[in-house]
Amino acid sequence: MYAEFFGLKQDPFSIAPDPRYLFMSERHREALAHLLYGVQGGGGFVLLTGEIGTGKTTVCRCFLEQTPAHCQVAYIFNPKLTVIELLRSICDEFGVEVPHTGPGEATVKDHLDPLNAFLLASHATGRNAVLIIDEAQNLSAGVLEQLRLLTNLETSERKLLQIVLIGQPELRRLLARPEVEQLAQRVIARYHLDALNGAETRQYIQHRMEVAGLHGPLPFAANALHRIHTLSRGVPRRINLLCDRALLGAYAGGRHTVDKAVVDKAAREVFDDGHATTTQARPRRPLGQLAWLGAGAAAGVLLTLALLQRPGPTARAANEADPRPAAGALPAATETTARPLAAAVSPAEAKAAAQATPSPSSPSSPPTAPLTTLPTASDLLRPQTLAWRALGPMWSPHLGEGEPCAAAPAQQLQCYRTGRMTLHGLRQLNRPGLLTLRLPGQPPGWALITGITAETATLQAGQQRWRIPLTALADIWRGEFTTLWRLPPGQTTRLTDGTRGSAGQWLDQRLSGLQAAGQLPPEAQDLDARVQAFQRAHGIDADGRAGPVTYMQVNRASGVDEPRLNPA
Repeated sequence: MYAEFFGLKQDPFSIAPDPRYLFMSERHREALAHLLYGVQGGGGFVLLTGEIGTGKTTVCRCFLEQTPAHCQVAYIFNPKLTVIELLRSICDEFGVEVPHTGPGEATVKDHLDPLNAFLLASHATGRNAVLIIDEAQNLSAGVLEQLRLLTNLETSERKLLQIVLIGQPELRRLLARPEVEQLAQRVIARYHLDALNGAETRQYIQHRMEVAGLHGPLPFAANALHRIHTLSRGVPRRINLLCDRALLGAYAGGRHTVDKAVVDKAAREVFDDGHATTTQARPRRPLGQLAWLGAGAAAGVLLTLALLQRPGPTARAANEADPRPAAGALPAATETTARPLAAAVSPAEAKAAAQATPSPSSPSSPPTAPLTTLPTASDLLRPQTLAWRALGPMWSPHLGEGEPCAAAPAQQLQCYRTGRMTLHGLRQLNRPGLLTLRLPGQPPGWALITGITAETATLQAGQQRWRIPLTALADIWRGEFTTLWRLPPGQTTRLTDGTRGSAGQWLDQRLSGLQAAGQLPPEAQDLDARVQAFQRAHGIDADGRAGPVTYMQVNRASGVDEPRLNPA
């Protein structure tokens, strides 16, 4: 109804699953990586949990699409079954016939014997059997015990059945009970899928709007986006419901921008959980409970609490800017997005930042700004050729005076650019590069990323360096990333086909070495198969084409000498 009014081709927030709208946040990618790792673990249980609507089904769908070719998968989506019904469903999914003679229904043994024979035959041909059970929080104690017994089916080398349990948080509490301790001890990988944070919520909304046909600015004001995250709690399904009703409300009022008032009205219409008009306050620890921390730690906590009450100067300046995002840009930082910036500062980091006094004359250790300070527009590197001059020396003494990417192959290097990088991707590639940063109301500029931790990223421009929380980085970075990677020995021209010629031979040697080390399945007998197996193992689209990302990951896995991000 409102699509044409906002310049869209279709409604962007339907709750019906549509692969075109798939948005994989960093935590969804990490969840997928845990599942892919788990199915290569030699049997046992893999656990994926998350609140209702956080995207467990999305991750499961991606997992099924990327399951290695040597895996046979049985999927059960209704686990409210008896033991016999469960075994019958498993056999049906795997295509195992259950012969039964005599009176009555088939017994447990009638199902287990042919299932065990099937699993042994699969193992003999190099195939793994994977059982996925969705909504696993509904499993009864008896069924859980039968699942544990199924993992006893094994050879002298490995277990024959890998079981993936997907469910709501109650599943974790279920497996914490003493009576299922034996099963819990067999969980080899587990991941809890949290809801989206504020920055990811904005990216999620932007992604769905663009897929639906949006070409101009995002029709959500900055305060509306923050309110959507607060009311939806970052749950994608709730975001869809709220955004859909908010756009409808704006359309009904003839307004081309959704503001906080429109969002609040939409929330009262779609939610009935007390969150439409109130915001849950974060519980605070009484100050009296700080005594056990000790004087130094308590002072650090008090400092952090004080920082939480006041946004930094950069955030206040952003608050005074136009709250509407520029075309194609993320919304400007507001007071509410600045608070996680301070919240992410641990007392130890705050003390270290305050005491750090590196020598300004030392090019290897430029001064680091306090954690609550962001780069300003004048700090960033411009034009991009200047930014390249800052990146190049990390890889080569010089890239010549011309266009850097044209000169790179002569130094056995090649440029890589993408506009869809994620924080998880930065950690995976693990190499310094250039981030395109977009400050409110300013043209884009560039800074080097030289380090990353679980909470912060280290940026550098000239003789200045900033260590900023990842939540703050998400406000000024849209995923545009540029870096270099080292070409195979003897390759001095741009590599376009990574599986041919001397480069392909080098790649085959490296992958064969990884295979010999047990990092790739033994059944991958040619280069194409090894490339696909490597891609699956590293969360890369398994298309068998050896592009820059595949080469960068092979370089990293096989020990090629390349600059790495500082982990501190």
